[in-house]
Amino acid sequence: MGNWLTGNWSSDRSSGYSSGWSPGGSSGVPSGPVHKLEKSIQANLTPNENCLKQIAVSSVPSQKLEGYIQENLKPNRESLKQIDQAVDAIWDLLRSQIPVKEVAKGGSYGRETALRGCSDGTLVLFMDCFQQFQDQIKYQDAYLDVIELWLKIHEKKSVKHEHALVVQVSVPGQRILLQLLPVFNPLRSNENPSSCVYVDLKKSMDQVRASPGEFSDCFTTLQQRFFKKYPQRLKDLILLVKHWYEQCQEKWKTPPPQPLLYALELLTVYAWEQGCQAEDFDMAQGVRTVLRLIQRPTELCVYWTVNYNFEDETVRNILLHQLRSQRPVILDPTDPTNNVGKDDGFWELLTEEAMAWLYSPSLNTESPAPYWDVLPMPLFVTPSHLLNKFIKDFLQPNKLFLKQIKEAVDIICSFLKNVCFLNSDTKVLKTVKGGSTAKGTALKRGSDADIVVFLSSLESYDSLKTNRSQFVQEIQKQLEEFVQAQEWEVTFEISKWKAPRVLSFTLKSKTLNESVEFDVLPAYDALGQLRSDFTLRPEAYKDLIELCASQDIKEGEFSICFTELQRNFIQTRPTKLKSLLRLIKHWYKQYERKMKPKASLPPKYALELLTVYAWEQGSGTDDFDIAEGFRTVLDLVIKYRQLCIFWTVNYNFEEEYMRKFLLTQIQKKRPVILDPADPTGDVGGGDRWCWHLLAEEAKEWLSSPCFQVEQKGLVQPWKVPVPRDLKTSDMVGVFTTGGILWQDQGFLSFV
Repeated sequence: MGNWLTGNWSSDRSSGYSSGWSPGGSSGVPSGPVHKLEKSIQANLTPNENCLKQIAVSSVPSQKLEGYIQENLKPNRESLKQIDQAVDAIWDLLRSQIPVKEVAKGGSYGRETALRGCSDGTLVLFMDCFQQFQDQIKYQDAYLDVIELWLKIHEKKSVKHEHALVVQVSVPGQRILLQLLPVFNPLRSNENPSSCVYVDLKKSMDQVRASPGEFSDCFTTLQQRFFKKYPQRLKDLILLVKHWYEQCQEKWKTPPPQPLLYALELLTVYAWEQGCQAEDFDMAQGVRTVLRLIQRPTELCVYWTVNYNFEDETVRNILLHQLRSQRPVILDPTDPTNNVGKDDGFWELLTEEAMAWLYSPSLNTESPAPYWDVLPMPLFVTPSHLLNKFIKDFLQPNKLFLKQIKEAVDIICSFLKNVCFLNSDTKVLKTVKGGSTAKGTALKRGSDADIVVFLSSLESYDSLKTNRSQFVQEIQKQLEEFVQAQEWEVTFEISKWKAPRVLSFTLKSKTLNESVEFDVLPAYDALGQLRSDFTLRPEAYKDLIELCASQDIKEGEFSICFTELQRNFIQTRPTKLKSLLRLIKHWYKQYERKMKPKASLPPKYALELLTVYAWEQGSGTDDFDIAEGFRTVLDLVIKYRQLCIFWTVNYNFEEEYMRKFLLTQIQKKRPVILDPADPTGDVGGGDRWCWHLLAEEAKEWLSSPCFQVEQKGLVQPWKVPVPRDLKTSDMVGVFTTGGILWQDQGFLSFV
């Protein structure tokens, strides 16, 4: 069943720091006298365990990290099973003698992140007689006396304590330093917490002048749930980070006054959530990502809203106070008052150690070594006056990135023009760079490039529809043969479509510092040699509209033929508008990443067009307030059911066929957002996409610090017209001088 050994530890409540175990015991990190107990235990480790302690994890080759974890860091399953039995025996003993309703297991042991050998844990005893948080302070010591007494009776051991009682649960191969904690249960029936639970927490803390996080043990059940949902491989990564941290502690000799172990666990979870989310991932990439985050403590601001959020005013004020405090901020996801990342002078040491491992030969095996794209702080907590800096620091690509994209595009374009169809009747008329890199709105670390290849054999929309998959396959075949003679690495993405419209692959070559993701799309040259006027476009649009009327064609299916027009529509805009576009795209990507379960969101292009419209109608200047623009776009997202937006820069109402078609398009269910390059492409889509989910997210963001100005209140959106519903009978005498159709006092106008 395992051996129980007991010892004595104390803490000073008034200071908010523990001389033995931290007040927020659920973090479960040994320090002070408990740390000394661990030292004495280590003296009796087996030779294999002592060898493990001596091997620096930073010297382990990156490709062997996974094996290192399995062989040295993960506890034996049978040992953990015996530990569970021993802990259950303690619980059975205590519940027969004291009024304990239920228990929860916390610390590394409860989070399933315990290291092999010796690790920490808590056994939280929810007392029936504790009716409020304050009772925990009043009566906790008395119940610890009772627990000590019963442990003495059953173990024949003398136990002394003040505010903490620790039992060593020991089985062959594993030891857990288990802290026993009688606490108040604010969740009662084990349900998810409502905001009133955290309102009561704040009131109680104010009344007794409790230290931040002093009652975090009351939420141990939530902590168990939080970690339980994550895959085992992520917990393996946590073990690796924790083991590295323990080796850092050994080097420092003196343990930190407020241990950072729990903070590093949460930081590892954050890195995986923001940068990966895959159950199978490269362990070295995960380590590099965590180390890169540790290197930026003055920027770190990490939190979750799984148990609390910004809806209630009291909780919102707690959160905003925390998020505005000095970095690093890493909030306990179960207790908003508990910043477990608080800097007590050890982050600087940790940063130095992180840099040493990150750039060590064992981990820095390639240049640059890959890592996940994770920002040290979320956009949500960025104050309005720092939005421009956020974009510059985190979103805007640097010159090296742009140079790399250009080199990659040149490589592929050269292949398409000079090699791919060399022995074919098909000729490449032209290649056009598309996507965000061509528009000037690419995000940093978004190394993707679109190339549209216009082919002579594709002589109509029909031929494109019929033959494009054939050309996709041919390009892939030629590329596979060509790279065998080149110093390239190409990895193709398997298409889920039987007749793929696009060839997706990843390219790495000697000239590139890192891999670049490509989409190559065959297209019909509907516009011929593009001119700046409308001379060639009416015929191209007429053929397209007639085809859509005669066949079952999806909206915007041939928009790729108008890539140049799409690119030019955005490319010619002011630099600051492109910055706003980057911000909106980042906001969209963050929501897309966190959304569970996944749903069909509107395309990013719809948000880009909505942003352009907001700027045109609300500002129109080269220099504007980014926060105001951001707020305006979110307001329009919230009003998605009223949106009917289009432009007449490439097509208009002069031709009869186009007028009829456009009037049909703008009568569709809202939102309607027409592609300015392709009138058949409604990227608003009505009910086709889940705009309501995006609108809900936008509403939550209205409480963000992004839209709060000190002493001025909330940032106000631009005044942008939103149209009312239109009837067919109203659409008479429509003019062609603007971009949005709306009705005022019985008259139709273009704004």
